[in-house]
Amino acid sequence: MKNFSLIVALTAFSFLVNSCARNPVTGKRQVVLMSEAQEIAMGKEADPQIIAQFGLYKDTALQNFITAKGKQMAAISHRPNLAYEFKIVDSDVLNAFAVPGGYVYFTRGIMAHFNNEAEFAGVLGHELGHVTARHSVAQQRNQLLGQLGLIASMVLKPELAQFAEQASQGLGLLFLKFGRDAERQSDELGVEYSSKIGYDAHQMAGFFKTLERKSAETGSEELPAFLSTHPNPGDRNVTVGQLATKWKQDLNLTNPLVNRNTYLKRIEGLIYGEDPQQGFLENNVFYHPVLKFQFPVPATWAYQNNPQRVQMAPKDGKALMMLTLVPGQSLQDAANNVLKQFNLQAQSSNNVTVNGLNAIAMVADQVQQQQQQQQQQQQQQAVVRTLSYVIQHGQSYYVLLGVSNSTDFNNYTASFTNTMQGFKVLTDPAKLNRQPERVRLKTVTKAGTLRQLLLQYKVPEKRLEEMAVVNGMALTDALAAGTLLKVIEQ
Repeated sequence: MKNFSLIVALTAFSFLVNSCARNPVTGKRQVVLMSEAQEIAMGKEADPQIIAQFGLYKDTALQNFITAKGKQMAAISHRPNLAYEFKIVDSDVLNAFAVPGGYVYFTRGIMAHFNNEAEFAGVLGHELGHVTARHSVAQQRNQLLGQLGLIASMVLKPELAQFAEQASQGLGLLFLKFGRDAERQSDELGVEYSSKIGYDAHQMAGFFKTLERKSAETGSEELPAFLSTHPNPGDRNVTVGQLATKWKQDLNLTNPLVNRNTYLKRIEGLIYGEDPQQGFLENNVFYHPVLKFQFPVPATWAYQNNPQRVQMAPKDGKALMMLTLVPGQSLQDAANNVLKQFNLQAQSSNNVTVNGLNAIAMVADQVQQQQQQQQQQQQQQAVVRTLSYVIQHGQSYYVLLGVSNSTDFNNYTASFTNTMQGFKVLTDPAKLNRQPERVRLKTVTKAGTLRQLLLQYKVPEKRLEEMAVVNGMALTDALAAGTLLKVIEQ
């Protein structure tokens, strides 16, 4: 027995030694369970899923800008030999994130809230820091990959979350929450990298304040994603400011770049908020002008729309409802594919009509392995139950799927049914022709406070604070003639 224990100990020691690698940033050895080749492969696998989930934002000039700056920064980073890719995804959420192997993403939502190139460069350096310091690899080592946060601020029950993840495997990397040490190190690297390519890193601290104001603007009920996925120590702004001063001195940056007007001109015309042509929510009704359908969303439920699916959930996380396309040669074939895709066994199935559209309504339970069924019976656990309406609209088949535990199912049946039976063809011209809001620039012709100038540009009173946050200013700030301002207009 002693010899066996010794063998186990030596094997474990050998495994740890062989799993050690030098961290590219610190130079220290760390235990990781993933080689660089595996790390790169993980990024390559996640990238098409991320693009499928959000879509690329269609602005070639802006995409070229982020690629050029990203490659310039990567060249002076601690891992210059990675084949980095930098992309802007078509989401209005304020977020930036990186996945292993050198894939860095910014949303158009966060691009709209930068007010100069230096702010952008600081966040770019921060995200690059997560890659160069191999933070996500360390998280994998610690088995801290979180649940996929597809619905902001929601924590679905694990047995329900699997339905949300069906088309999104691997995207937990987007919402990876790093510890404070990793965030602090990425802040440091963000300052270092942005300073080394000539930018004023003090602007990075200023952008954190913009994000904090954005969360206050929404009543702190829902943090901007960059804050929710990037823990924000109380002294973060101060620390970044101190680091920026030090790097400025060390690099002898006598005139570091800010490039405010240059950046603002780059984002003029950028879509702001939801793009109605991709679907939008108004007065608890979801409209999709391109696909020409609408359906009601339960009041108070969280909601998220992306190119693959619309998702909704109550705040207690005990249910989930989604709409997505389903393949099929016929309505019945599409219904069968729903059962197969989600591993369901139908308890009932009926042909119905929903506002003139042919549909199949099904109640189905998730198929469990025999061992799981026995455990559930012994522990008296609930099964996962679903209500789904498979609806034919033109040549397409849609499924509206509601999911909960069987013990909660009756509590949500009315909400599921109301949404599913409310699906209908969209014919309202006002909704079909809705245009997105965009970032527009105004040049101040006469000095005044931000409030005075925004009112002059016909900004509604209720949106003044929102526009102040977008501009990274206070409403009481005095602006000189010739200053560029962002306003949001169609």
